[in-house]
Amino acid sequence: MEEIFLGDQTIPSSMPNGNLSLVAIVSIEQFSRMNGLTGQKMQKIFKALVPKPVYDDARNLVEYCCFRFLSRDAIDLHPCLKEPAFQRLIFITMLAWENPYCDKNDLHACASRKVSFQGKLVGEEAFSRIAPAISGVADRPTVHNLFKALSGDEQGISLRVWLTYIDELLKVHEGRRSYQIHEYPQLSEERILCIGSSRKRPVLKWENNMAWPGKLTLTDKALYFEAVQFQGQKDAIRLDLTGHGLQVKKVKVGPFNSGVFDSGVAISSGPGSQTWVLEFVDLGGELRRDVWHAFISEIITLHKFLSEYGPDDDDQSLFQVFGSHKGKEKATTGAVNGIARLQALQFMRKLLDDPIKLVQFSFLKNAPHGDVVFQTLAVNYWGGPLVSEVTDAGYQRAQGMSPSEEVFEISDHVFDIGGSVYLRKWMRSPSWGSSASISFWKHTSIRQAVVLNKNLVVADESLVERAAAICKQKYQAVEKTRATIDAAKLQGIPSNIDLFKELILPLTITARNFEKLRRWEEPHLTLSFLAFVYTIIFRNLLPYVFPMALIVLATGMLTLKGLKEQGRLGRSFGKVTIRDQPPSNTIQKIIAVKDAMRDVEHYLQNLNVTLLKLRTILLAGQPQITTEVALVLLSSATILLIFPFKYVLAFLLCDLFTQELEFRREMVKRFLSFLKERWLTVPAAPVIVLPFEYGESKSVNQRSQTDKKAIRKKAEQSKA
Repeated sequence: MEEIFLGDQTIPSSMPNGNLSLVAIVSIEQFSRMNGLTGQKMQKIFKALVPKPVYDDARNLVEYCCFRFLSRDAIDLHPCLKEPAFQRLIFITMLAWENPYCDKNDLHACASRKVSFQGKLVGEEAFSRIAPAISGVADRPTVHNLFKALSGDEQGISLRVWLTYIDELLKVHEGRRSYQIHEYPQLSEERILCIGSSRKRPVLKWENNMAWPGKLTLTDKALYFEAVQFQGQKDAIRLDLTGHGLQVKKVKVGPFNSGVFDSGVAISSGPGSQTWVLEFVDLGGELRRDVWHAFISEIITLHKFLSEYGPDDDDQSLFQVFGSHKGKEKATTGAVNGIARLQALQFMRKLLDDPIKLVQFSFLKNAPHGDVVFQTLAVNYWGGPLVSEVTDAGYQRAQGMSPSEEVFEISDHVFDIGGSVYLRKWMRSPSWGSSASISFWKHTSIRQAVVLNKNLVVADESLVERAAAICKQKYQAVEKTRATIDAAKLQGIPSNIDLFKELILPLTITARNFEKLRRWEEPHLTLSFLAFVYTIIFRNLLPYVFPMALIVLATGMLTLKGLKEQGRLGRSFGKVTIRDQPPSNTIQKIIAVKDAMRDVEHYLQNLNVTLLKLRTILLAGQPQITTEVALVLLSSATILLIFPFKYVLAFLLCDLFTQELEFRREMVKRFLSFLKERWLTVPAAPVIVLPFEYGESKSVNQRSQTDKKAIRKKAEQSKA
């Protein structure tokens, strides 16, 4: 159904800033009725709650009607999502938030009182504002990545994509309930999230160079693998995902450690423990391994978050804050819903290049400003109204926090915008003492807004939304920088050589011009340069040369910045341009690589010979030459001790600029020829190549691996 008709309208279309669009009227009226009121009554209530500037913006009225209804239910998945009419109403609300006023193109629709969805797309800003307000549909930290996945190459999300996404999401949640009942009824204390078992897409567990197919089950606390047996039934083995030191990474698997197949995931619980190596066979090209890697990583990161930011289960202060005992369950629900959304996107085949960007805990672990978002999530999950007086007993200062920062940041508890309290004794993470954290919590007051609960704020942002917005800005800046770096990594040795030549072109031009001065090709310029340099030397201005160079460099940079902001340098200014290499076949590429490797080999050989000759001179491998070099060094030291440095520098400069003059040319040539002859007579230090021994190399490798494990264990202990 691509159209919807407007029923009774009670709210006036005219607003202070313009006439309401038809989608805004539909959204306001429908949600008002769902709230048990009329649109006109809701408008009057909203007008009495907020100041005039907030009321004048029709977008805030749309938010108020929608958020007031959504604030009634705070369960895992909003129950109304099962109703097709509610799904369309949410889409209408996103359109209304994006276009709350009627423009010239909507005059016909307003007159016909009929809403058409054909060609309508929801933008990122509207989706990021409305979708996370619905339980289970999206979360604040990753909603922008969810929008990218759903929109794909389009400019927004269409109604068809939105309905398909909700339908797949509901199927995932229904499937989980059937898993809990039919597959593992004994796992009553764990929530089954996903089961990997299929004839076409098996899961293999590699052990002792053997791959065993079986059924893999992921819960909110562990992994279970049940191998396929030809005779009898084998019990499932369990890998706990709640402990410390767990790591998950993508690996290549294959027989005899060949690493032929890039479809494996390795999960280890620390040095010396057993490592699970699982292969996710993917014949459809749906990034199945990457998706499962994101699943497992999210559960591991969830429990790290619980141990770092949440209170202990036996903490008596949980009874002093109303609802804080449900904080762990809320955090687990956030991770579980994130995995469900990723499963729905997998079924829709609308995944990003890295699925880990779509699950909030794993995404925030490495995202800039992610620690502050973790803090706001902790306040959101465990915060609540105080029910009794809190004492300082059991308070432990966060590691890495200085006393001054402690006094500023945690002299009082942290408060959410709804008045919820997060106790200072729960702040065990060192991130609470960071400058970014202190700066963020300084400015947590809200402006003129209506706070329905700590997740839904009309005309303003919640703390999680505010921190997630900062994280998004910093993450996009990092992505732009990474894109420029990836673009600079050209393929092929010739292209990289051309790029290197282009980058060092200013230095090449400077060296070429200095050589012209040294050769007296333009005598008047050479004389001017020497007069300038000797003036600096004999006027004792050398200490000011480096600071003046920095000042000139900074002034030039700021000048270019100002000219670029004025648009006077052109769009192509600063871009590096090189020509592409001519097309070549595979054989030509192989020959080019072979020639390049031969050139590198010759360069390394010459460099090694030079270093071996220097080793001979320093270690008296040739006593006569060592004596001569030592005498030269002693003479140079004596000259520097007797004569002031400015005279030595003036002499060297004079020598450099007179080498090409006619009266010195022959003498310089004879001197350089003498040095070359003496250098050729220096033998290289002897090199002994020992025969290869397999046992010794193996012991060395084992020793190095043992040392690395010991270092890693010490680092983990220091962090703990």
